[in-house]
Amino acid sequence: MRSVLVKVLSNLFVPVCAALVLSACASDTALPPPSFATNAAASMHRAYRLNVGDKLKLTVFGEQDLSGTYEVNTLGQVSLPLIGEVPAKGLTIAYFRNVVRKKYANGYLKNPKITVDVTNYRSIYVHGEVKKGGEFNFKNGLRIRDVIAMAGGYTYRADQSYVVIVRQGYPEARLNLPSNLVVLPGDNIKVGERFF
Repeated sequence: MRSVLVKVLSNLFVPVCAALVLSACASDTALPPPSFATNAAASMHRAYRLNVGDKLKLTVFGEQDLSGTYEVNTLGQVSLPLIGEVPAKGLTIAYFRNVVRKKYANGYLKNPKITVDVTNYRSIYVHGEVKKGGEFNFKNGLRIRDVIAMAGGYTYRADQSYVVIVRQGYPEARLNLPSNLVVLPGDNIKVGERFF
């Protein structure tokens, strides 16, 4: 009898624990994995996806006339000398650099050496129950608590237990606080109102 009871309880224990773990994580499932949400410059450089408004410094070694600062335009493209419009929106920096290198190597330059760096990232947005919501300049390593402080802190009506975050390529997600999630360029963060 005892072994049957132990077996029944153990069969119930696993699904109940799994349900609790899943419900605890459900609010963060739509956000990027931790490897994407990082403040390490090298990791961000690999994971970051270009979008409209990003400003890029392109250096073509030995070709000063081709080097310069360019912006991802409203069509998601970068207009470059000789090769024209190059798609950039949604591409990683490394992938974009390779596309540019191939285009210059196709009849213009022999074995071009190219570097691409983002000089000005897209703004971040904070709104809802903060004192001074709006558009803010992105800085590497910002966390949720930092952007709330940049927006003047919470209002007296703010629900400080979560924020809603919209990130490029992901659906809107509720993020429980406190959280160490690193903010990325273009993030849109809303602080909700608590109900008394």
